[in-house]
Amino acid sequence: MRIIASLVFLALFPALTSFAQSGYFEDAYRFSRVVPAGSARMVGIGGTQWSLGGDVSNIVGNPAGLGFFRSSEASFSLGYSNWAIDTRYLDQNKSYSTSNFSLPNLSYVGAKPKGNLESKAFKGGSWGFSFQRIANFNTEFGYFSDVLGESSIIDFYLDDAFGIPENQIENRGLTGLAYQTYQINPITVDENGRPINNPNSYDSFVLGFPFQDENISQEGSANQVTFGYGANFLHKFFVGGSLGIRTINFSSFKVYNEEFVNQPLATSSLRESLFINGTGVNVNLGMIYKPVDFVNLGFVFQSPTWFAMSEEYEAGMTANYNNYYFEQEDVTLGTEEAVTDLIISSYGINTPLKIGGGATFFFGKNGFISADVDFVDYSRARISSNDFNERPDNQAIRDLYGSTLNYRLGGEAILNKLRFRAGYSLLGDPFSNTSGIDQSTQILSGGIGIRFNTLSLDLSVANQSYKTLYRSYQVFDDNGFNFGPVNEVNHSITSGILTLGISF
Repeated sequence: MRIIASLVFLALFPALTSFAQSGYFEDAYRFSRVVPAGSARMVGIGGTQWSLGGDVSNIVGNPAGLGFFRSSEASFSLGYSNWAIDTRYLDQNKSYSTSNFSLPNLSYVGAKPKGNLESKAFKGGSWGFSFQRIANFNTEFGYFSDVLGESSIIDFYLDDAFGIPENQIENRGLTGLAYQTYQINPITVDENGRPINNPNSYDSFVLGFPFQDENISQEGSANQVTFGYGANFLHKFFVGGSLGIRTINFSSFKVYNEEFVNQPLATSSLRESLFINGTGVNVNLGMIYKPVDFVNLGFVFQSPTWFAMSEEYEAGMTANYNNYYFEQEDVTLGTEEAVTDLIISSYGINTPLKIGGGATFFFGKNGFISADVDFVDYSRARISSNDFNERPDNQAIRDLYGSTLNYRLGGEAILNKLRFRAGYSLLGDPFSNTSGIDQSTQILSGGIGIRFNTLSLDLSVANQSYKTLYRSYQVFDDNGFNFGPVNEVNHSITSGILTLGISF
């Protein structure tokens, strides 16, 4: 079972303090969150594709759009992104930037339309195959402070250790490491000076507040291989379905440090490594209806992705003392170290389903404007496992997350062989309690394309911006107020995609 103490959002909810040794609820959101992706054309118009057919991105988006293809097409995309992060802690700012090259989309559509003289309602269809990058996890952020903090992670260890007998404390995850490195110690005598057998309360000889810093480096991606088919009926009604096989690889490396002044403890360091791999499947069903030639109406149902996950986790702690003599155990403390075993576990994640609809209006052969809306309830995600008790995480999911409406608007203008595109997306705040900060996501995009007889070349640029809160640990006062370090994180992700398409 994972023993992560670095909780991003739990401090917003004092009732969940007992879940501090968990953290799988974060995976439920991290691996459910999807932003508009696909070909450069689709990204350029803000990802609006519920009612727009004839693009290779329909394989993953609305497979009914495959029914619009009258010729086969192969598509290849190259991508570049820069993830810029600005953090703010105790009125001190720090900036990070992470660049990444990728293969965001590789697709093939095999079209099998019926002839113009076909009298039956079925006018043919197309099948498609695609490899698409669903999510990018490559980033780095953290904070550094030359101002004394308002608490210490030792306060968290003391709170977490309360009520745990000494003969069990070494198995208490990170708090057990703090015990092994003498940052917390059992109270061995009562108020009358009598010895306590197997004590279950603790204190620390380290006083005062430290300087604090942390660095978090994350790597990995989520990718999906999708097989889909779309059918055309009377050139007015299009239906389709697809099967997706999604893979996830994610790694996180955290280093949290504290530095004390005029205390027995000079510095302490906590290091955590986490590796997650998973495979999941999902089903996608869609339809597009043309009530008149210049209007498309679309609907899509995307099932949950049912993941089977495996992870490896380990942590280490180092405490550097100023040759402090600890009378209770008759030992002089210098550099004290402790590590966890390599912890391997398996679990399942069911992401929430998505329901969406959209409309596209065409201006003859001069272009179109398209709009989408979809509904996602992140509180419906679920964790399951035979290796640990998943109930606290599922309760955290229900309490932390809520339902959202996501909106997208985009359009394309056609001038001879050139296409000019623009789009806007608003992904709603997934948290049920915003705590004064709006954590919705805004995406601005644009692009240009050129069409020849059998060749197309498209370029898009998009900027995604949103805010999050990061908390290294949580400590609550008597009124339930968390006075652990609070870090406001501003994200700005700029990405570019170049897509080459060939029709035949």
